[in-house]
Amino acid sequence: MNKIGFILSCILLFSFQSCGIYSFTGADTGAASTFQVNYFQNNADIVEPGIDRAFTIQLQDLIQGQTNLTLTNDGGDLIYEGEIIDYYVAPITATAQNTAAQNRLTIAVNLRYYNTLQPEKDLERQFSFYYDYDANAQLTGPTLDTALEEIFSRITQDIFNATLTNW
Repeated sequence: MNKIGFILSCILLFSFQSCGIYSFTGADTGAASTFQVNYFQNNADIVEPGIDRAFTIQLQDLIQGQTNLTLTNDGGDLIYEGEIIDYYVAPITATAQNTAAQNRLTIAVNLRYYNTLQPEKDLERQFSFYYDYDANAQLTGPTLDTALEEIFSRITQDIFNATLTNW
């Protein structure tokens, strides 16, 4: 019985090591070893202070956490840059009294991605997501924090998937 356990352990170990560039996140970084995320300027008509910095940091953290790439300030093999192009609130459902029951915060980001090692993988694309909240709530404090966390989490994951997993 002990011999069978040892053999199964060896098979499992070799199956994971046989694919040297396998990633549990599905990321394909190729020969790249560094990446840079340039500051995403907030160019939306409505400017919410601090979201540009928060978005930039969240994108850096996601890539660092899901790849073995090293973050650099310049000369990166993979370069992410762009701007926040939309930030707006709109009513999405109404009550019987014709007032808003829910509002939706939508944020859109324009991304330019450059792969200096494989220029054919360069892309420019817009990503957006939204957060719905009660119309009686103010979009400040914890409500705003939750909305930004959910929106940025989705947008950064979509950017990761589009640039490093070929989705």
